[in-house]
Amino acid sequence: MRFLVYWLSSAATWHPRVRGVLLCASAAVAGLLTQALVQACSDVMEPTGTDTHFPMVYGDRPTVAQLTDLGRRMFSDTGLSASGKLSCASCHDPKAAYGPPTRRLLQPGGLAMDRTGFRNTPSLRYLHSPVAFTEHFYEVEATGGKDDQGPTGGRTWDGRVNTGHDQALMPLMDANEMANPGKEAIAARLAKSAYANAFAEAVSPPGENIFDDPDSAVLWMTVAIETFEQSRADFHPFTSKFDSYLRDEVDLTPAEKRGMALFNDMKKGNCASCHPSTHKQAGVRFPAFTDLGHVALAVPRNKDLAANQDPEFFDLGLCGPLRTDLRDRPEYCGLFRTPTLRNVALRHHFFHNGALHSLRDVVEFYATRDTNPRKWYPMGADHQVQKYNDLPRQYWTNVNADIPFKPLPDGRARLNPREINDIVAFLGTLSDGFLPPKAASAPAPARPAARAGGACRRS
Repeated sequence: MRFLVYWLSSAATWHPRVRGVLLCASAAVAGLLTQALVQACSDVMEPTGTDTHFPMVYGDRPTVAQLTDLGRRMFSDTGLSASGKLSCASCHDPKAAYGPPTRRLLQPGGLAMDRTGFRNTPSLRYLHSPVAFTEHFYEVEATGGKDDQGPTGGRTWDGRVNTGHDQALMPLMDANEMANPGKEAIAARLAKSAYANAFAEAVSPPGENIFDDPDSAVLWMTVAIETFEQSRADFHPFTSKFDSYLRDEVDLTPAEKRGMALFNDMKKGNCASCHPSTHKQAGVRFPAFTDLGHVALAVPRNKDLAANQDPEFFDLGLCGPLRTDLRDRPEYCGLFRTPTLRNVALRHHFFHNGALHSLRDVVEFYATRDTNPRKWYPMGADHQVQKYNDLPRQYWTNVNADIPFKPLPDGRARLNPREINDIVAFLGTLSDGFLPPKAASAPAPARPAARAGGACRRS
C-alpha cells in the first residue's frame, strides 16, 4: 500500500499524459492490491499487465507489454550515449544479475570513454518495491508500538531519487556515464534508433509526434526503462537456492544451515537486522534481504578511486557530494543505503566505494572492524592505526556500533573464522539461477528462516 500511496502522491510532478496512464493503472488495480502484492513475490507465476486483467483499458495509451519491450531495447542501446559506446547494460549486465559486467572496479564512461565516478555499481535486481526516501521510517512492532528506523528508502546509494524513471534519467545525463548535454540531445538520439517508429506509435498523442516535444519523449523513454525494470523474469525472478529451500524443493548443506542461523542470531552475525531474511507481510514468502535503511559502516578508504587521490575529498553519502538537500545535516554524513544481499556472491567489489574485494573479507570486516582495526585501516606517520579513515572525525559518532561490530565482553570478535565461512556459505545460496532437483511428491511444510530483531540504524 505504501508503494501505491507514494506513486499517487508524486503524480502531480508527471507530464499529464504519463500521469493519466499511471493513475489509471493505480485505480484499476486498487481493488486487487492485496492479492497483487502477494502474487508479486509468491512462487506462483501469475500473468500480469493490462492485457491480462484490463484489455484496452488505456485506450490509445501504451500497454505494459509495449513499454517493457521498448525499455528492454533502450536498456542495451549504446546509441543513446554521447560516445555511442555505453548503454545501461554496460554497467548493469543481465548476465551478472544486472550488476557490473567485469572485475573492473568502475566502468569507464563520458564523451571519450575516459571518465569514471567514485561509487561502486549496484545491482538493479530486487528494486521492484522500494519506499520513497524519508528521514523517519516508522515500523509498527508486534507490540503495537512504533519504532523510528531513521533515514530509509529511495534509490541509489544515497536515496536521492525515488522513482525508477528519475533514476533512469541520471546516467543518461551524467558526464561520467552517458554524457548527454540535455534532454534535446537524448531525444535526438532516440529518434535515430531502430525502434524510434515503434516508440512514437506507442506514446504519441493522436495526430501528434512525440519527438516534437523532447521533454515528453525523454519522460516516456525513462518510463519505458522503468517498466522494463519491473519485469519479474529479469529483475526479481526469485530463483536462488534459498528460494528453492523456502519452496521445499531442496535442503541446505550443514554449513549453509549454520550460516543461516548465525545470520539471524542477534548476538552473533545479527545480519538480519538490516538484511531481513523473512518478509513481514503474510503470504509473501521471499524476502528482499534489505530493509532499505541508511547506515554508516566506516568502510576503509579505497585508494584505487581517482577521486580519493585528493585527500580533502570524502564521499559522505546522504550529506553529499552527489546529494545536496541534506548537506547541512551532519548526523547523516557517512550513511549509505543498505543494498540487497541477493546475488551478493556474484560481485567482485563491495560497499559503496568498492573497498573490499571478497565476500569473506566483508563478513570478517563486520566481525573485526573494532577488534582488529589494524587489518582494515592503514598506519599513520605517528604509528597509530588510521581508524575510520574515509570519514572525517567529526562524523564518527554516526558510525554503527551494534552487533556484530560490538565485541564480546572479553573483547573477542563475535564471529570466529569457521562462523565467518558458514555465513559466506549461506550468502552463496542467494544467487539467482539455481536449478533445483525434482521436487518431492509430498513436500514438508515451509521452513522460513526466522528474522532476527535488532535496530541496525539506532546507533
